[in-house]
Amino acid sequence: MKYHWGFLLRFQHVFFFLVFLAIIFFTENYFLDVPELIWSVVFAFILNIGIYYLVYFYLVPQFYLSNKYPEFILYALICFLVSSLFRILLEPAVFNMKFNETLSNTKFLYNVYTAQGIVILVASFLGITKDKFLIEQDFKNLGEEKDQLYLDLLKSKLNPHFLLNTLNNIYSKSITPSENTSESILHLSKLLQYVIYDTNKEYITISQEFSSIQSLKGLYQLKYNNLLDISFDIKDEETLDLIEIPPSICLTLFENALKHSAVGIEAGSFIKLSYAIQHHEFLFDIRNSVAQNRTLVSNLNDSGLGNEAVISILKKYYPERFTFISEPMENNMYQTILKIKL
Repeated sequence: MKYHWGFLLRFQHVFFFLVFLAIIFFTENYFLDVPELIWSVVFAFILNIGIYYLVYFYLVPQFYLSNKYPEFILYALICFLVSSLFRILLEPAVFNMKFNETLSNTKFLYNVYTAQGIVILVASFLGITKDKFLIEQDFKNLGEEKDQLYLDLLKSKLNPHFLLNTLNNIYSKSITPSENTSESILHLSKLLQYVIYDTNKEYITISQEFSSIQSLKGLYQLKYNNLLDISFDIKDEETLDLIEIPPSICLTLFENALKHSAVGIEAGSFIKLSYAIQHHEFLFDIRNSVAQNRTLVSNLNDSGLGNEAVISILKKYYPERFTFISEPMENNMYQTILKIKL
């Protein structure tokens, strides 16, 4: 985008000077023969390049953009008068201009004033609009940086306290080695691989995202001796390697469900997750219980990004192509639905 604006601004300068060169040529053509006409055009062109860039690069940013409008008007008027007077005095003295009743010096003065006025007005206008373009570009860049920041934070959202607790649990179990110890290490290794490698990619396959969710589920199950009611319903599993999405979106929604469902804390708590591809749409659905005693899960509720960040990332990658629903249901349940048009 920076290249696009830079090219456009340069094109404006070149286009104006080509038009201005034509204007000078045809207005001076009435007063001069061809040999002197060329030198007169070159002289006027070089002079006005200096005037143009003086207004564009100095007067506009120094005075107009600093809200010093009277000073800007004053100095622009001085540039107009000085450059006009310079041409009026110098050109007839240097070049053999033909003045008669039809081509009077009044017409010459009119041509000079018009040309110099055009140069200063166009330089002022382009200088002012350039600033507007750049401000808009800065806002756009800030918006993109904000979206990227959201994505980076979302990628790193996997709870470090949970990973640290998992390491502690593995250490305590490693004193008396068991099958659960090696399984915990395997799940943790997969999650760390996901955090270190996969989240640095712009897109990953749904199967990679689902693998991280499976690993997170496995660690929770081992923590609670495989007593958690967490079920997955995966349809069209063979297509999961073919479809790519930004990393951590589904994992974040699953982690939110883990936090707020009170699985492992309250009896009867559950999480039901499903994937499907329907009518050229990717469907991700989570239904979970809601903690009845909020104080039991208050230590799990952080002020992280949650649904707001997920929506922000979806707007960036799938504008007008996604549906996101997150709302409570009957019987103390909560449902989150994500649909993405493929």
